[in-house]
Amino acid sequence: MEPEMEDKTLELMVSTRVCFEKHFPVCSQYFSPTFICPQVSNGPLTGFRKRPSEGNYEKEKDVCIQLFDQWSEADQVEFVEHLISRMCHYQHGHINSYLKPMLQRDFITALPAQGLDHIAENILSFLDARSLCSAELVCKEWQRVISEGMLWKKLIERMVRTDPLWKGLSERHQWEKYLFKNRTTEVPPNSYYRSLYPKIIQDIETIEANWRCGRHNLQRIQCRSENSKGVYCLQYDDEKIISGLRDNSIKIWDKQTLECLKILTGHTGSVLCLQYDERVIVTGSSDSTVRVWDVNSGEVLNTLIHHNEAVLHLRFCNGLMVTCSKDRSIAVWDMASPTDISLRRVLVGHRAAVNVVDFDDKYIVSASGDRTIKVWSTSTCEFVRTLNGHKRGIACLQYRDRLVVSGSSDNTIRLWDIECGACLRALEGHEELVRCIRFDNKRIVSGAYDGKIKVWDLQAALDPRAPASTLCLRTLVEHSGRVFRLQFDEFQIISSSHDDTILIWDFLNVSTNGQTEGRSPSRTYTYISR
Repeated sequence: MEPEMEDKTLELMVSTRVCFEKHFPVCSQYFSPTFICPQVSNGPLTGFRKRPSEGNYEKEKDVCIQLFDQWSEADQVEFVEHLISRMCHYQHGHINSYLKPMLQRDFITALPAQGLDHIAENILSFLDARSLCSAELVCKEWQRVISEGMLWKKLIERMVRTDPLWKGLSERHQWEKYLFKNRTTEVPPNSYYRSLYPKIIQDIETIEANWRCGRHNLQRIQCRSENSKGVYCLQYDDEKIISGLRDNSIKIWDKQTLECLKILTGHTGSVLCLQYDERVIVTGSSDSTVRVWDVNSGEVLNTLIHHNEAVLHLRFCNGLMVTCSKDRSIAVWDMASPTDISLRRVLVGHRAAVNVVDFDDKYIVSASGDRTIKVWSTSTCEFVRTLNGHKRGIACLQYRDRLVVSGSSDNTIRLWDIECGACLRALEGHEELVRCIRFDNKRIVSGAYDGKIKVWDLQAALDPRAPASTLCLRTLVEHSGRVFRLQFDEFQIISSSHDDTILIWDFLNVSTNGQTEGRSPSRTYTYISR
């Protein structure tokens, strides 16, 4: 050290010590800068603290403690703050290490001791599976709280409430009967749910792998009749499949046995679109009418005559129905009841047939052979904006939240932000017109006139950095004709085609014994109308 710098350093040390001794005369020698800062000490250190006399230190320490104990808590805190402020960073680290464990509290163990088990359980119930596993290993008391609080059961219940895949598995594998029951009813112990959780995760991983690899079990319904060829539309649930056919009929199929349960007749043209809920089936036809049927009895409840040409698509929800037609118009209806349906507004703006509509509380979205998608206000029915980008007519779309996904006769699929009208991505791969499309949070599934069904990664498609070659996960080829309509959920795709079949692609119940990737043996059911 330079002589001038050394003099300044010593001068600073002396002035600091004089100040310290003035305010803390008894213990100043043990906290003086000379002793507390190793980097400026002139002599060797013994451990952390250099003491000139062990005897004096112990005696004077006792005096300090006696004085300290006589002070109020506020004075004690102020005194310690003064001491700490005169220490160096090295000493602060030692004090922090000493205080840290003193400030920690095992509240999970402490709460039950105060009769507050339910609070400890509630805190741990917010953990995910990995954290819950770690919490079980902390100590026996934590493990007891988790076990007696049935926290693995609560975790599974939370997943079932929020994730459709978990909910579907609970129903299909019959473990839903052990959920959402209080402690007064007979339920398995926590260990049952603890062992069930990894089995569920394994099932989910298997399903996801089946989707990626195209492994499926295929069931086929042959619904040909003498004078028809083609299944134009369908919808399904766990019990039934309802389909609209080119032969003017609506056929209802048992989802389990695949037998035809009922045939509804009344339309004088092909049934081009349909939707049903727990009360009614609503169908649109090339005979230009919309018919409302009782879903249980099959009785015709209402017939709406408005459009001048074929009704190509319809949607209804919460007392509102929207239909579109080859006559280039869109009709908005108020549905007070199945027999009380009144026309609210006709939307005009497309220059060709309106092939598809979808809506929510904010927007009505329509797509047309004029290559455009138009957005309308649901509440006012006023025009909002046009989405331009497809090079040929648009045959299908789905709209949810801000996302619109459309398919066109230019063989592409486009993803749009409905709020700004921007095209987010164009998916290429189909060789002919994309006739039907659906998406959920993970996937887009499309069907086309090339007879192929393609599964796309939705999240990757929304990422502009994802290479186009990674977007199509799998191509499924079983139909021998144009694919007209499809729907899917976490476990299956159900599709219909010009080849007069309905195919059920099951990605859950897949037998891998002796099967090659992507193909499973099919069961075929044939229905011949009389």
